[in-house]
Amino acid sequence: MTVLPMSWNLTVASDLRLLPLIRSFVEGVCRARGCDARTTDAVVMATDEAVNNVMRHAHRGRPEANLQIQCFFHSDCLEVRLLDEGAPFDLAAVPRLDPSELRIGGRGVFLMRSLMDELSCQPRGECGNILRMVKHHRSPVPLLRGA
Repeated sequence: MTVLPMSWNLTVASDLRLLPLIRSFVEGVCRARGCDARTTDAVVMATDEAVNNVMRHAHRGRPEANLQIQCFFHSDCLEVRLLDEGAPFDLAAVPRLDPSELRIGGRGVFLMRSLMDELSCQPRGECGNILRMVKHHRSPVPLLRGA
């Protein structure tokens, strides 16, 4: 028997007006799992930044492009995956910024790296990327597992 992590999924059009829905979805997932306020806020903020980047840069104003948000709970962490339909993105090419540097924009990846414990991005087939963000935590809510 294979043990699978509990998961929640949301697929939305690439429309910035849907950001409040996405934030509410991620916050609800965190609350259902029993995450504390600090963990919840970090995951919601990092996801908001990531979704903003996908919609503004990867999808470049293509509202017909879909974005999938997948949330997985493992015994010691929450994993959020964003599956986009954009051009390949090399996360490693984004420089690590000095937080004291004054500049407009360009802080999204910095925030995601600061808020989450793990951040990676892989190509997804011929078109798209999978951005993976992980936040370690301890939760009082037991995991329900399926086969």
